[in-house]
Amino acid sequence: MKEFVIIVAGGSGSRMKSEIPKQFIAVNGMPILMHTLRAFRNYSADIHIILVLPETQINVWEELCGKYGFGIAHQIVKGGETRFHSVRNGLLSISDEEALISVHDGVRPVIAREIISQGFKTASIHGTAITSVLVKDSVRIINTETGLNKALDRSSLRLIQTPQTFRSDWMRNAFSQPYNPQFTDCASVLESAGYTVELIDGSYENIKITTPEDLQWAAMYLP
Repeated sequence: MKEFVIIVAGGSGSRMKSEIPKQFIAVNGMPILMHTLRAFRNYSADIHIILVLPETQINVWEELCGKYGFGIAHQIVKGGETRFHSVRNGLLSISDEEALISVHDGVRPVIAREIISQGFKTASIHGTAITSVLVKDSVRIINTETGLNKALDRSSLRLIQTPQTFRSDWMRNAFSQPYNPQFTDCASVLESAGYTVELIDGSYENIKITTPEDLQWAAMYLP
């Protein structure tokens, strides 16, 4: 069965306090997004890479590929109004009826080959595979009306990451739903369509680069 990855990169860099979209910021001599694509190519020479970018950033990306001599083959798809629509646009570019499709954040470049592999293996059996990690810190929930708060049992909680991997037919059915603002990730879209999501172990190193501090973290782990 063919394997695809839809890499979604639509960040603006506002929380990074940068005029450059965060996926284009260079870390260890290469833009973050190039590290991410390289991680999936290192996983498999046969995986089909689909990169979803805002229309206004496509030319910038192509110029960066030329500047850095970036030759990893990938298909570029124009993004949508929301992440849901961007993923759906990527999905519509895949014509294969039977495939496994992984969705990954463009600014999670420190993704291990073993996690990518486990995602595809689990999705081939269970139909879904959602990367997650245990919660280390204590967690409290706040009542926004009263201001009161109480502790939650962190042993029953997980932090969700990407990649999130699915059977293509399940994914197509789920993304045929109308957009709902409650969709926070692909897992919530599949769950809304009636599918059970299967969790797999992720890594604390697999951070989503959002702040300047995250850049320092990524630099320690990227080649």
